[in-house]
Amino acid sequence: MKAEIISIGTELLLGQITDTNAPYLASELPLLGIDLYWITQVGDNRNRLVDALKRACNRSDIIITTGGLGPTEDDVTREAIAELVGEEMRIDPETEQWLRGIFQTMSYEMPESNIRQAYLIPSARAIPNLQGTAPGWWVEHEGKVILAMPGPPGEMKQMWENEIRPDLKRKLSGEVIISRTIKTLGLTEAKVDEMVSPLLSSSNPTLAVYAKLDGIQLRLTAKDRERSKAEKVIAKAEEQLNNILGWAIWGYDEDTLEDLVGTMLRERGLSLATMESCTGGLLASTITDVPGSSDYFKGGLVAYSAEMKAAFGVDATLLAQKGTVDPEVAAAMARAARLRLEADIGIGITGVAGPAEVKGKPVGTVHIAIDAEGKRSALSVQYPPRRPEVKRRAVYSALFKLRQLLLDWE
Repeated sequence: MKAEIISIGTELLLGQITDTNAPYLASELPLLGIDLYWITQVGDNRNRLVDALKRACNRSDIIITTGGLGPTEDDVTREAIAELVGEEMRIDPETEQWLRGIFQTMSYEMPESNIRQAYLIPSARAIPNLQGTAPGWWVEHEGKVILAMPGPPGEMKQMWENEIRPDLKRKLSGEVIISRTIKTLGLTEAKVDEMVSPLLSSSNPTLAVYAKLDGIQLRLTAKDRERSKAEKVIAKAEEQLNNILGWAIWGYDEDTLEDLVGTMLRERGLSLATMESCTGGLLASTITDVPGSSDYFKGGLVAYSAEMKAAFGVDATLLAQKGTVDPEVAAAMARAARLRLEADIGIGITGVAGPAEVKGKPVGTVHIAIDAEGKRSALSVQYPPRRPEVKRRAVYSALFKLRQLLLDWE
């Protein structure tokens, strides 16, 4: 089955928003055994959208649109699909009742323009939207499937996961498709690709390598008409990858570093404190994204200036000699955080997030240190010079180093 995604909205073409729907769907379709060959962006213009739909129908089996299902005059996705299939739109009484019920629940009178969202054509069925007022459309016409979803990413994702993906899965060949994601850190994408190259040519399972902020991820996908056989294929390939990548693997599928580290701290009865400079509190924020993190996280200190580092316990002479961006300063920050907040483990992060270098230290320079009684760990890295990325990657590297230390904890 060949698929095509059409992202709709003039704001996409003007660069006012970034299309996150297409990348998300592109990562989902292979899990259903669907090949994605084209992604198109088109503005809020009915004629151009009809042309895009015609091209898609000529070369693809499944056409997925996002956007253009709102109540305003420039929301033309419904009209374009109706023109494509040559059918007349009419108000669907059930959808109208559902729409009016939403507004009644919010104690608002429904604007008459919203009635456009209750339109259907004979070959379409409405797809429920649990997070907005724009139902989707599932259209089957001349052997093609056209799936129209709303543009807001939260609405689209909910509709895809709960309404469309399960039905598509049932409609397809009947093959069982199983996927497994293996997460690594500490190796470059090129290095991982080189290490696993013998497996990249496999057709079942397939192996794809992706660069993410929390490391390099590998996704195995296997298909078979019997689930047990697909699971065996995945298990064999996963064992090979574990042997190849070893220490660099930190998690699987939905695992997050902050959750894994939190579990390890809780199991060992250990507490944690942080002192951050270039990450500005992002490490503490990420740690506390995990429910129950108060069981092990004592707190975080954001010491952006040399004066604040000294105030929190970093030796002022060391700061004067080394500056604020230095491995020894990171180690002193980790120790100061541990002692000041009376924790078992302290983490210190200092670096240059950008956009300008600091006293000859280039943007992307980061020093990370971990201090525990009798145990220490350190990492100095150079990240690409993009401020948000530097901060996020520094946080993940710190958590990865903490995980390695905890694995050896006795």
